[in-house]
Amino acid sequence: MATTRRASTRPSTRSRKPPPATLVLFVRHGQTATTGTTLPGRAPGLHLADAGREQAAAAAGRVAELARVDAIYASPLERARETAAPIAAARHLKVTVERGLVECDFGEWTGGELKQLMKLPEWRTVQSYPSGFRFPGGESFVEMQDRMVGTVQRLVVAHPGAVVVCVSHADTIKAAVAHAVGTHLDLFQRIVISPCSITAVAYGTGTPVVLTVNSTGGSLAQLKAS
Repeated sequence: MATTRRASTRPSTRSRKPPPATLVLFVRHGQTATTGTTLPGRAPGLHLADAGREQAAAAAGRVAELARVDAIYASPLERARETAAPIAAARHLKVTVERGLVECDFGEWTGGELKQLMKLPEWRTVQSYPSGFRFPGGESFVEMQDRMVGTVQRLVVAHPGAVVVCVSHADTIKAAVAHAVGTHLDLFQRIVISPCSITAVAYGTGTPVVLTVNSTGGSLAQLKAS
């Protein structure tokens, strides 16, 4: 008597290849006339200095070495859009303004001189306990990080397996890096993000993989998760 083989209901043990990660290149805007002396925040009208334009051109040359770039986003502030422009031109892409990449809202501290702000008793909190600080009339560091991380996650979903450039600001990029490496926000001030530096993070199905932080020279062509 012939028997009928029943199809196995057990899931296949054959491993499936995970989808490719999305590579996000975080680029801080170039130097301005106030870099290192003033907290400009979201105040409009601040443009790149001559040195900043040179830095942006150099960053564009480094990004141009990559085999592909699929999208370029920038904070709406002038200094970020001016940094993104040569990168986009080198790749024949347009810059999409993304509000979520904007600088932290420093509220009443906007436009303040750093040497004066450093004398305030709140400055120690900014440096050692940022998760517990809100800028008077502005944003908290926690809100800034949540906004930045949420924006990046949304862009990763929109560009699966792609290479995406995000031109933003020092504190926002530092917050994104801290989240990616699993470091508490209270330690994010230990991260340095220089003008026009490039930070690369691969976002896949697992935890993010940080490939480079604050890179200001050399080739980006070999960036990949190990």
